[in-house]
Amino acid sequence: MTIFAPLSRKSPTIDKIETFLVDLPTIRPHRLSVATMEGQTLMLVRLHMSDGIIGTGEGATIAGLAYGPESPESMKLHIDTYLAPVLATCDPTRIRATMETLSKAVKGNHFAKSAVETALLDAQGQRVGLPVSELLGGRVRERLPVAWTLASGDTARDIAEAEEMLARRRHNVFKLKIGRQPVRQDVAHVAAIKAALGERASVRVDVNMAWSESEANFGLAALADAGCDLVEQPVARVDALARLTARGIVPVMADESLQGPASAFDLAAQHAADVFAVKIEQSGGLDAAARVAEIADAAGIALYGGTMLEGAVSTIASAHLFATFPRLAFGTELFGPLLITEEMLTEPLDYSDFALTVPKGPGLGIALDEDRIARFRRDGPRRTLSVVASGQKG
Repeated sequence: MTIFAPLSRKSPTIDKIETFLVDLPTIRPHRLSVATMEGQTLMLVRLHMSDGIIGTGEGATIAGLAYGPESPESMKLHIDTYLAPVLATCDPTRIRATMETLSKAVKGNHFAKSAVETALLDAQGQRVGLPVSELLGGRVRERLPVAWTLASGDTARDIAEAEEMLARRRHNVFKLKIGRQPVRQDVAHVAAIKAALGERASVRVDVNMAWSESEANFGLAALADAGCDLVEQPVARVDALARLTARGIVPVMADESLQGPASAFDLAAQHAADVFAVKIEQSGGLDAAARVAEIADAAGIALYGGTMLEGAVSTIASAHLFATFPRLAFGTELFGPLLITEEMLTEPLDYSDFALTVPKGPGLGIALDEDRIARFRRDGPRRTLSVVASGQKG
């Protein structure tokens, strides 16, 4: 990570650390093998600096605690209670040193730390007049290809949704969430969608660790025959993931197994994946995610820019990082803001011609719509249900 020195000799201080939750409706239920999302909750953090600059970060999860050990509520609690007192003593212009201090003071909490680091980078970029991508080494591309997830669970509806995206030139790569149904039923669902779309689109699947190794042995072969291009985290165990990868039937991508640089090294050493789904929150921040990508690149593992279905803030933070990757063979999945019904920015993001444009302004290069944020704050006038556990009705 390249961090530029502040313009003045005296470093600013963090005068106020603000966190709050925003509950947002989504365009449709989002069905995973572990849960069904009926909305999305974002945890926003703002760092108010003594030089007048405000840095913004975001934390979000997929299906709350059904997916992993952190939730928006826990992120807010841990920042308010444990990270904020330490953060207030740090020099916000020395971002790597600050994050190292936080890591020594608080173990784990990758998502909360990612939100804080994003806010620090946003503030520093504004301070020196550069986009976050330039603080991270410099972008090599201005636009990022973006996949769309088909997760209604209904074959006809998913085909219609994909056709609409193709007609609008918004997405031509589709990832299907499977794993809730018997493996043969899931494969038939994928095969029908791929047959309908043909060579006009790439079709991939995400199993979210739902299969046993024996199910995955059958599933990968059947998916390859159906024309599937990529299978994400079919099983939970790394040794099983390595055996499936070694078969070479269809590219296998690690996601839930990838929890930062140390796990990236272990996965690479065991040849346990053909592709890494790089996620800034799951990695513990942008700097850690950059190191995950470097490990993959050194090991000959392809890259995919992953998402936790974040809102605009973390989506664009991820975009700034992914824009610096020299190789990004499988594109990105930065469609989170498109799943939310409400526009949360004063100027919408540019999703067009199957790609997302990375902002060029200083810091993250985006501005939140404060009136709309206020409307959907959890302590505001409106609330939205975020997650319905697997097996329950929305």
